[in-house]
Amino acid sequence: MNSVPVLNGANFKDWKENILIVLGCMDLDLALRMEQPPSPTDSTTPEEKKNYEKWDRSNRMSLMIIKRGIPEAFRGTISEEITSAKDFLAEIEKRFAKSDKAETSTLLQSLISIKYKGKGNIREYIMEMSNIASKLKALKLDLSDDLLVHLVLISLPAQFGQFKISYNCQKEKWSLNELISYCVQEEERMKQDKTESAHLASTSKSKGKRKKYKDIKNEADEGPIQKKQNKGNDCFFCKMTGHAKKECAKYHAWRAKKGLPELPKAK
Repeated sequence: MNSVPVLNGANFKDWKENILIVLGCMDLDLALRMEQPPSPTDSTTPEEKKNYEKWDRSNRMSLMIIKRGIPEAFRGTISEEITSAKDFLAEIEKRFAKSDKAETSTLLQSLISIKYKGKGNIREYIMEMSNIASKLKALKLDLSDDLLVHLVLISLPAQFGQFKISYNCQKEKWSLNELISYCVQEEERMKQDKTESAHLASTSKSKGKRKKYKDIKNEADEGPIQKKQNKGNDCFFCKMTGHAKKECAKYHAWRAKKGLPELPKAK
């Protein structure tokens, strides 16, 4: 019977739910749903006797499965006089009873401090917050939908800033289902914008690389002769083009002013 869940003390409620599911699927949960019928007597009708036998089998099988799913140390703490599977389960529950105040405080702290990191699925994130609110409701701390909507919006990251402003500017209030729908749409929009921005950046970068390559290619096409000609036609003194420094009238005038000897004339 490998499908029987084993109690490890981490969460009794989850273990109990799993046990009930297993017994229900095996059609053995009758003893947990109905009180024990009277033991058969000489005046018991065949129908009543059949019902008792059915309950008795359910009780015995349920008791064996429940005992198999708990550590051996726990079995010894429960009186052997308890022969009802329903009562046996109730006794186990007492061993794992928690303070409602402590559990409420833990769940409330979790609900207030939880933050959406922008990764994963925002629908699942909001449903997780709703699940915590449901557990608080079971502990008699009922949070209104309006409060839960505000808690969800507060927990969203800065990327949803404009989205939150839009909600605060509206007169209408959103239900939790409407909030989930709008948040999913907003997240999809932001993902699409991010993809388009990345594509534009990649395109601009590619164009810049092509332009740079074109400029380098044009310079290479000019060849060493063209570069040499351009260099010889530039005057390094007056920064004008069309003549070399040794042919520059301003350069000759400057040399004469400084008392420097004249340059030999080109033959």
